Amino acid sequence: MKNKLKLAGLAIVFIWFAVGGVGHFISADIFVRIVPPYIPFPLAAVYVSGVFELLGAIGICLRRYRQWAGNGLFVLTIAVTPANVYMWMNPHLFPEISETFLLVRLPVQVLLLACIWWSTRSSDGKVRIERAAKNNGE
Repeated sequence: MKNKLKLAGLAIVFIWFAVGGVGHFISADIFVRIVPPYIPFPLAAVYVSGVFELLGAIGICLRRYRQWAGNGLFVLTIAVTPANVYMWMNPHLFPEISETFLLVRLPVQVLLLACIWWSTRSSDGKVRIERAAKNNGE
């Protein structure tokens, strides 16, 4: 049962970041709008975060790199939090999005962080890449 739940968690994380990562490229203008004004080079920030979202989504599919990719997605999720807070604090700039959605989005992000962390950890708590290196005689 636990393995099925972890697989479901991985699926959620994969879909979240694969779709989001692609969205950074096909709808970059939308993502640029939510970058807080104090962040320099917003278009570059959108593209860079999109690349990392896609790399993380691919990485969690590879058992050997799953925990490292999960670590990266965890940090990336924290790094993009200012954009979500900016939207919540400036709802007048995003009239097409309900204020309730902007508020609910923040606790959902905490749940996403928990899902990333839990689903990308190995059952025995060890880092998988270290085990793989030992198996390869490195």
